[in-house]
Amino acid sequence: MVKLSIKKGDEPQFLYETTVEATVDDTLAEVATIYNGRLKVQRLCAEIEDLAEHGITLPPNMQGLTDEQVIELKLKDEWAEKCTPQGGVRVNEDKVGRRNGQAPAEKMAEVLKKTCAEAKDMISKKKVQANEMVTQKTVTEALDILRGAVTIVYPMGLPPHDNIKMEFDNNEDLTGTQASLDVIEEQNAALWFSGKEMLRGKQLKDFVGKNEKTKVIAKLQKKGQGCPSREPVVNEQQQKEMMAYYYKKQEEMKKLEKEAEDAYLDSDWADSQALKRNFHGLKDIKWGPR
Repeated sequence: MVKLSIKKGDEPQFLYETTVEATVDDTLAEVATIYNGRLKVQRLCAEIEDLAEHGITLPPNMQGLTDEQVIELKLKDEWAEKCTPQGGVRVNEDKVGRRNGQAPAEKMAEVLKKTCAEAKDMISKKKVQANEMVTQKTVTEALDILRGAVTIVYPMGLPPHDNIKMEFDNNEDLTGTQASLDVIEEQNAALWFSGKEMLRGKQLKDFVGKNEKTKVIAKLQKKGQGCPSREPVVNEQQQKEMMAYYYKKQEEMKKLEKEAEDAYLDSDWADSQALKRNFHGLKDIKWGPR
């Protein structure tokens, strides 16, 4: 099986395992699905961590308003009583004004936070260094444990306008957000290897060779963005080691040069009394017992 180390820009994302006989179309579809799935997990974790701190999302017409404005406009959050967390409420006002401030109790909040940490670890970029694969199954499992944790803490469910609910239902609207720029739709995805785009309609072996025991770096990006930057000849760690080595050598050379400046004082030609001793036959006299 050939391993593809998928990168976005210079950042490693995940390892993907396939065969050189696989088509570029199938590979792109799976890679894009995994990539977007990882983004979904990350978005959910960010929202669930906010849920653990500040409770459910306010209705859109109440978000960002002060308490005085809510009273003046006679608005009411009808979902606050329907969607209460199990184990009681802990009041923690959301200064941003997106959530209602009725957070779950510490024990339930900890359940949400620990599950988020576990889900993020499952799809972490560190998996690349550990030589562990991230598959569609991995992403699905991460989404499942997040859904399970939210269900445990909020057995009555979340409001339909809550981003977490919409993410789980695949109804999220990312229009106008930074997250929308990160998502790469399968039909707009492109894979590059060794400065060449892997063209649809061909197989991986047309680009990476026929050796199944190969590990290559493939860069994922949107169509039309041109050739991505090439990989550096040496990685960051190697560069640091090389700089440390040359700095050490430079310091050694400075020390040798300084010692060489005074080395002539030990030479015969630098001895001002050498001629006098030579005339008196006192050259090469050694003191001590024979």
